[in-house]
Amino acid sequence: MKIFPDDRIFEIVARVADRENVEVYVIGGFVRDHILGRVHPDKDIDIVVLGDGPAMARAVAMEISRDIRVTVFKTFGTAMFRYENYDIEFVGARKESYSADSRKPSVIPGTLEDDQNRRDFTINALAISLNRNNPGEVLDPFGGLDDLHDGIIRTPLDPDTTFSDDPLRMMRAVRFATQLGFAIDPETLSSISRNAERIKIVSAERITTELNKIMATETPSRGFTLLEETGLLKIILPEIDRLKGVEDKEGKGHKDNFHHTVKVLDNLALKSDDLWLRWAALLHDVAKPATKKFVKGTGWTFHGHEFLGAKMVPEIFKRLKLPLNDRMKYVQKLVGLHLRPISLVQEEVTDSAVRRLLFEAGEDIDDLMLLCEADITSGNRMKVQKHRDNFALVRRKLKEIEEKDAVRTFQPPVHGDEIIATFNIPPGPVVGVIKSAIKEAILDGEIPNEHEAAREFMIRKGRELGLSPV
Repeated sequence: MKIFPDDRIFEIVARVADRENVEVYVIGGFVRDHILGRVHPDKDIDIVVLGDGPAMARAVAMEISRDIRVTVFKTFGTAMFRYENYDIEFVGARKESYSADSRKPSVIPGTLEDDQNRRDFTINALAISLNRNNPGEVLDPFGGLDDLHDGIIRTPLDPDTTFSDDPLRMMRAVRFATQLGFAIDPETLSSISRNAERIKIVSAERITTELNKIMATETPSRGFTLLEETGLLKIILPEIDRLKGVEDKEGKGHKDNFHHTVKVLDNLALKSDDLWLRWAALLHDVAKPATKKFVKGTGWTFHGHEFLGAKMVPEIFKRLKLPLNDRMKYVQKLVGLHLRPISLVQEEVTDSAVRRLLFEAGEDIDDLMLLCEADITSGNRMKVQKHRDNFALVRRKLKEIEEKDAVRTFQPPVHGDEIIATFNIPPGPVVGVIKSAIKEAILDGEIPNEHEAAREFMIRKGRELGLSPV
């Protein structure tokens, strides 16, 4: 089989390789995606050189333009540069060996076969020749083309050795299966289960990178189901693993909260590709195991799981080295509020309740509504439709209240400085009491969200507290 990529960069590399009399091959993910017809706006290209990788990188860069800056990584014998929308890395063909306590290999020069042997999966070991004697020839020593055709993730060599050497490859197997919609070869899958504990030597940052890529797929539930089946989930995200299972008591059972959670994640993925909204979906019921209680005559309850779940978010983000900034606070807010719209639809939707929801959710109200609608996973079609109709009513109310009262971006119409000046009092708790009373009056609909009305209310409240305006 011959496939010569039609991108101009490969013609340049081939021309330089011919002139320098060096064998070069494009290998790895670019080859896989090129054969599958997958197109990405950013392209990573790995070039294997039978010789000096950095020297070839510099020669190719010079052929394109003197202005291209080549970055050399001496420790790894690699070099890379950016060209148009490509990140192009050149590496000398190498052979690797690993120690038991590290995923960083010892590296020595090797052949193309050695380099293909060290690849994680057969579909990533495919190489395309850029040499003049066999341009475009696909070198496929492990049946990667067949695995691409059959949709199989399989290691080129013994999977136990592959995963023990570099345990991150277990996460990558799950990620590729999820991204590509492939199945993991049974022996490879069994090996992941056998070697799951080895993931503990991998840094949280590396694990989280793979988790985020799984989260970003069209059907992330595939990945989390594989993580659970292989035992990886209970190591890297034990809080989610503890959601699984159904308990029955006095003939009353609750739903499997793990399967519910990944279904919510899939539902949301149909509506939004926002990574942090997807994290909110994954963590929205994270505290259910800790709050589960059986009440005789009622059944299973999970009271307060939204509040405890919100408290758990920072700890989970810290452990996974996720950002502890506004993104974490956003996820925490949505987890804490995810039951509020649902509680609205279970009773009369009052203006006051909608104002309070708008006030607390603020600019994130639309995302909160997406999360809540994704949370409808019942198999009862009539129940699902009823919930959707109720949510449509809440959305209409949200729009009406927002247009009338501008609560989403609520700012107090009367500030502390004005309260201090009006009553000639020092800063202190009384100022906070009056400000809070104004806010509550607006949210309850007692007064409009306007300065004059709020000022009149402020004076009345001040007099109740024994203050007189000056």
